[in-house]
Amino acid sequence: MRKTLSILLLLVSLYVFPVVPAVSAVVPFPASFTTRTITTNGAKIYVRVGGHGPAVVLLHGYGETGDMWAPLAAKLAVNHTVVVPDLRGMGLSDHPATGYDKKNEARDIAGVLDTLQIGKVDVVAHDIGNMVAYAFAAEQPERVSKLVLMDAPIPGVGPWEEILKSPLLWHFRFGGPDMERLVKGRERIYLDRFWNDFSANPKNFDEASRRHYAKFYALPGAMHSGFEQFHAFDQDVIDNKTFLAKGPLPMPVLAIGGEKSFGTMMETVARGAAGNVRGVVIPGAGHWLMEEQPKATVEAIVQFLQ
Repeated sequence: MRKTLSILLLLVSLYVFPVVPAVSAVVPFPASFTTRTITTNGAKIYVRVGGHGPAVVLLHGYGETGDMWAPLAAKLAVNHTVVVPDLRGMGLSDHPATGYDKKNEARDIAGVLDTLQIGKVDVVAHDIGNMVAYAFAAEQPERVSKLVLMDAPIPGVGPWEEILKSPLLWHFRFGGPDMERLVKGRERIYLDRFWNDFSANPKNFDEASRRHYAKFYALPGAMHSGFEQFHAFDQDVIDNKTFLAKGPLPMPVLAIGGEKSFGTMMETVARGAAGNVRGVVIPGAGHWLMEEQPKATVEAIVQFLQ
């Protein structure tokens, strides 16, 4: 009986979130989206905006830019105002020397929204975007209606110390002038390691996408900025412990893990920060959910935000 039930549950999960081939290359945002650079909090933040309706902000992570969100943005723009920034030091945003603690980056996002005259938002985040999203939601909980966290830990939250023990995460402590010299002109080699090791199947992070993102990380100052995102984790732990002491996040949270990456651990991470959490595991996906299983990932997010 138990075996039969397990098979039925597996079939249901495959029906709701089927494993399908990844979409090739980085798709463009809809032509209706506009772009601008907003100066706020000591940084120039590049942002894409489109659609009409309740606002949602999409926060990317390391190894990518806001371009990763194009398929989701197109879907949400039908009935949402969609705001997609490049985080400080990434993509087409500028590269300040400092300010990479996630509480400060959350204030970048708040400044962007203030400039756009947007108040309350849903927030969808991946990778380092999770860390910025948590700081934003913890510092301004009244501003966040729903929160989606995807396949990455949050410094100082839940099983953070256990997660740090993984040998795959050596890059958390990699950086500094000598390391910057090592990767200069070899940015693609360094990034390939992330795209390969954290994918369920490296082929699903296709060559066109790799070229697209590698060019942004080869820009002057980009690798330094990227390393600073990780160097700030110790400060992030301190800030997040202060947030946690004020209590759990009040808004509903969806925790999405790739089957071959964080999986159900993503729900455990989210429960360390919030009380109202629902977990989803995307079959056939590693860390790069929007590249490896975009259809299932988009469907899970859209269903939650409805």
